[in-house]
Amino acid sequence: MTNKEAVLSFYEKALTVNDETTPEAVLSNILLDGFVSKGSVESKTKEQLIGQLGFFWKLIPNLKWLPQEIISEGNKFVVRSTASGNPNGEFMGLPTDGSKSFMIMTIDIHTVVDGKIQEVHHLEDWGTAMKQLKS
Repeated sequence: MTNKEAVLSFYEKALTVNDETTPEAVLSNILLDGFVSKGSVESKTKEQLIGQLGFFWKLIPNLKWLPQEIISEGNKFVVRSTASGNPNGEFMGLPTDGSKSFMIMTIDIHTVVDGKIQEVHHLEDWGTAMKQLKS
């Protein structure tokens, strides 16, 4: 798998709910064992990210994460994407019933080594998602 294919699999097969696979199956193959997901405040290991995405797949059964632009330099990939879906259950402290949707922008910087993602720095516009779900 090329570095770009690994990045695309992250969005198309692990973040986006689909009938072909599971986040665990995909991420086990495309994340290095020492993988770290770094957000604004906290970091997650490979196992923690797999668990979070499994929960998201259940909470947001139509979750889609679509790359809009990919810029690469060396082994770094910057991805601007949109995330959308209809949560059904408690979503970041907000009760939802699947009747409302969100669509937000996300930006990630992936470091990829030999077709496997070593780390990702990520930023999602969850504040906008909460506004959309409340209105």
